[in-house]
Amino acid sequence: MPATPAPTLGDTTAATDETTPKVDFAAATTPYAAYAGIDTLHALLNPLSKEPAETTFIVATQVMELLFGLVRHEWTLAQQALRDNDLPTAVAALRRGLHAQDVLVNSWDLLASMTPVEFNSFRPVLGEASGFQSYMFLHLEFMIGNKHERLLRLYAGNPDVHAELRRTLEAPSLYDDAVAYVERCGVDVSSPVAAWLSVYNDPEQRDLCELAELLMDVAERVTRWRQRHLASVKRCMGAKPGTGGSSGLSWLRHAAEQDVFPDLWAVRDAL
Repeated sequence: MPATPAPTLGDTTAATDETTPKVDFAAATTPYAAYAGIDTLHALLNPLSKEPAETTFIVATQVMELLFGLVRHEWTLAQQALRDNDLPTAVAALRRGLHAQDVLVNSWDLLASMTPVEFNSFRPVLGEASGFQSYMFLHLEFMIGNKHERLLRLYAGNPDVHAELRRTLEAPSLYDDAVAYVERCGVDVSSPVAAWLSVYNDPEQRDLCELAELLMDVAERVTRWRQRHLASVKRCMGAKPGTGGSSGLSWLRHAAEQDVFPDLWAVRDAL
């Protein structure tokens, strides 16, 4: 006898048993959509042009914004754990953040195939909008020590966001909290490079060495993201000025060349 085809999710004639997902809900939306705000999420996708590639551009931007928020969440947990002398919790948060950073870097793949013609066809609808204006991105920049007070002016008209950004600007960076933790572990940090050198050369400081390497993982991923940003802009729009008023490629190239946590890079020369 021929085999009986297995029932599919859309087969309403299939017999209901304990392995069949529930499909009847009284509410206007499913529990899945309600929990994750799916209806709201999809309603946020509103292209302003007829260029199909604009949809990809918007999705990539929104995905990155969500990931910026996730990375900030993990780094904030890591900083608080370091202040509480809870290294295992800090390490776990940093590791989760690394996975989010990896997805952030790979998010540029969504834009990798966009041609200059496609981008230029909807670029006018961006007006002065630029990813540089992302307040969640600014939080991350401040958290890694790339602090510039003048950037707060971007949100002078939004007191809540402005105040939150100022708190991040004035608070210790992720690296500052790591160095403070190392000092509380008995290491002389009057010269940070020398302090990290002693950590790497001391077999008894494996936990601190792991922390240093995790910070290097964070730094390397930030640089990868910047490099992919530079490459994507160069491919899509060349050396034109940025929509937000920046010089475009030269500004992005300068950012990509800056080391994150330079002390940890410098210690490599001394090891």
